[in-house]
Amino acid sequence: MSRLSVVLVTRNEEERLRACLESVAWADEIVVVDAESEDKTATIAREFTDHVVVRPWPGYALQKNLAIDLATGDWALSLDADEVVSAELADDIRRVLAADGPADGYAVPRRNIFWGRWVRHGGLYPDHQIRLFRRTRGRFNARAVHESVSVDGRVERLVGHLEHRSYRDLSDFLARADRYSTLAADEAVARGRRARLADFVLRPLGRFLVMYVVRRGFLDGWRGFLLASLYAYYVLIRTAKIWERTKA
Repeated sequence: MSRLSVVLVTRNEEERLRACLESVAWADEIVVVDAESEDKTATIAREFTDHVVVRPWPGYALQKNLAIDLATGDWALSLDADEVVSAELADDIRRVLAADGPADGYAVPRRNIFWGRWVRHGGLYPDHQIRLFRRTRGRFNARAVHESVSVDGRVERLVGHLEHRSYRDLSDFLARADRYSTLAADEAVARGRRARLADFVLRPLGRFLVMYVVRRGFLDGWRGFLLASLYAYYVLIRTAKIWERTKA
């Protein structure tokens, strides 16, 4: 059977890391690259693996690619600390390892959990993400935020899911929105993008309508409404930061 390396990058994740690592304790190797956490993240990681590297934060893609480079398995499974591998997904991965493929990368569906419940609509499910790939065939693209894996070869989908508990609470969402929108705005400006007055209305409104109406976020009740509103807010502040950086 091919060997599997689980690769993670972390920063102050002591509350969620243990559940993540417990769900992949069966893997051949776990590699954790920690960005100088100020809590017990690195200590918890060392309960599961000797392969823990602590270093400054250079950016999402660079840190994740470093974790891949430090791994030695035939296949890599890239996780975030707020994700848990389900039993069904673990079985799917074992089948891929036993057959050594046949694809070179696999996208997995994520169940996004918000305020204690799986949100099924609004475009938040199945939320396929490429996470399992031949270690020498997959790299994270060089983006400031919302990085994803590019695979040199064929990509298929698995059925088993990741459980994703992204935000601890509303304050966590707002803090991340501020951080991610800054990175996204800087990246957009570097590509030459500017913000028009209409963008302040049309882009946030469009995001809300797509999530809440087109993709039926209303079926998730108050969670669907709140998430559509919050994602619209994110688009608004990202637009404002682009305008702020490019105004005459």
